[in-house]
Amino acid sequence: MGHPDSAPRGRRSLGLLFARGSWPETHRIIGILHKETVGGAILLAAAAVALIWANSPWAASYYALTNFRVGTDNLGLHLNLSLGGWAADGLLAIFFFVVGLELKREFVAGDLRDPARAALPIAAAVGGMVVPALIFLAFTIGGTDGAERGWAIPTATDIAFAVAVLAVISTHLPTALRTFLLTLAVVDDLLAITVIAVFYSTKINLGALLIALLPLALFAVLVQRRITSWWLLIPLAALTWSFVHESGVHATVAGVLLGFTVPVLRSKTAGDGLAESFEHAMRPVSAGFAIPVFAFFAAGVSFGGYDGFVTALRDPIALGVIAGLVVGKTLGVFGTTRLIAAVTHASLDASLRWIDVLGVSMLAGIGFTVSLLIGDLAYATEPSRLAVMKVAVLTGSLLAAVLAGILLRIRNRHYRAIFELETADPDCDGVPDVYLSGPDHRGNGA
Repeated sequence: MGHPDSAPRGRRSLGLLFARGSWPETHRIIGILHKETVGGAILLAAAAVALIWANSPWAASYYALTNFRVGTDNLGLHLNLSLGGWAADGLLAIFFFVVGLELKREFVAGDLRDPARAALPIAAAVGGMVVPALIFLAFTIGGTDGAERGWAIPTATDIAFAVAVLAVISTHLPTALRTFLLTLAVVDDLLAITVIAVFYSTKINLGALLIALLPLALFAVLVQRRITSWWLLIPLAALTWSFVHESGVHATVAGVLLGFTVPVLRSKTAGDGLAESFEHAMRPVSAGFAIPVFAFFAAGVSFGGYDGFVTALRDPIALGVIAGLVVGKTLGVFGTTRLIAAVTHASLDASLRWIDVLGVSMLAGIGFTVSLLIGDLAYATEPSRLAVMKVAVLTGSLLAAVLAGILLRIRNRHYRAIFELETADPDCDGVPDVYLSGPDHRGNGA
């Protein structure tokens, strides 16, 4: 294998897959992944507490807490929800608001604005959705009535869980692969929210949906004019969420729509773009609070002992979810990447091998947060299937994490050499020297 930096630095098209990007973009990715790593650790802790509690002698108190109802229906809006419902519909809207900000930034000023660079993560995300869905349907279609409704459960990637795994195994995954994983997860989230809106919305209340457009439009006008007064924006966001929730469209869609309204590019007088500022402010809330709380309420499932656990894993739904996450995601992401390389005659950056791409593809099989959300929507009225789904998502995500961790850990010695190269800054100017020859190495990245 060549030197970690032996790839020609001038090639930045699809002809060279996973080439190192510019320093501003790399610096931004490092910051995001650091926050997601901390959030992922909190998420895992919250899920572990939920599982222990739900399988303890005090399990009844866990379910009583999850089902405890808060809110009112007196305002004409159905807002008398359980704590678990508030976590799924309310707190995850914060997560999807950050997703909306990230998506818009990627399409306006990030890698996804360049069709050549966007082609790979978009295609890989689509492949990583289609193949797991087909595998799930192969296990469930034609069987027990309605089981196939959960076809989208194994199609999601949980970036917080994934980067937490990277931290646990102490791997120095190259920046290009981390960027690919994050971009893949961002596109994956867009596909997931589209699936939720189209396939998992209840009967649509068109009037409520039209009313939701009014506070959404006012929110958009304010942020476009760079008005950031929270006492104005938060009530408008809450009203938008409330009417989207009432409309029958899943309330998390409101978060994405609100994120899409925020301008990305910097004004002539401002420092950061507004989307970047909002993301800095909201990502810790999303990763450190919203997602862990949702995980706490969603992940708690009673296994019923060893026999109950084994019985759950024999269910076609469980087999479809686990196979979809572990096998389907790997085949979808890795297979699509190889296909693109073959069709375009592209080659990997000289510092990488296809086994590295395979490891990241396995890591994409960690579904967890969005998988649990879709599972809750698919089997909302069927407690037994909800339990099977949760067991399967937890098992599949853990298995994908272990397999990816083993493979990536094997390559960690090589990754460490790349890490040392990508972080070396002898002149202490704040920019690693390996990026000095690239374009816009001190630029602002839009």
